[in-house]
Amino acid sequence: MSNWLIALLEIIKITIPALVVYLTVHHLMKTYLDKQYQLRVLEFKQNQSGTTIPSRLQAYERLSLFCERIAVPSLMLRLREEDQTNAALRMAMLITIQQEFEYNITQQVYVGEQLWQIIKIARDNTVLDINGLYEQVDPRGSSKELAGVLLSQPESQSANSLNTALSAIKKEASLLM
Repeated sequence: MSNWLIALLEIIKITIPALVVYLTVHHLMKTYLDKQYQLRVLEFKQNQSGTTIPSRLQAYERLSLFCERIAVPSLMLRLREEDQTNAALRMAMLITIQQEFEYNITQQVYVGEQLWQIIKIARDNTVLDINGLYEQVDPRGSSKELAGVLLSQPESQSANSLNTALSAIKKEASLLM
């Protein structure tokens, strides 16, 4: 045999075991690093879950309270005064609804888009009901007149919308449990 063939066989005898060791180490390291990455992702998700769930639950609570506070009977109890006109009561109700909405607007970050749209529709329907029924009364008349008209509509669009919103809030919140 020639010297170059012997040298080639020696190189092959050294290269093949080295290649096998390299591929084995490479595979083991890749597997180990992938497992470490998965553990880190799992830890991150668990930490996120620990901080996100309480914030979401608080958002559901605040939005439920928002729906209750903008319901016509609730508004009447808080806002109606004896010497108030229909126009003043209507304005107080609309301002209160807007303030309540602005106070809770950041909660949309924690709830689903569909739920947020349902809540906005409930707010809009409440405003529409107030404005629509206000058209039936004398603006300078006693607020008792507007209160009576508003409270005589138990199956109004706003009441149904607010009930739908409260049901949607409960349903989405139950998905966290």
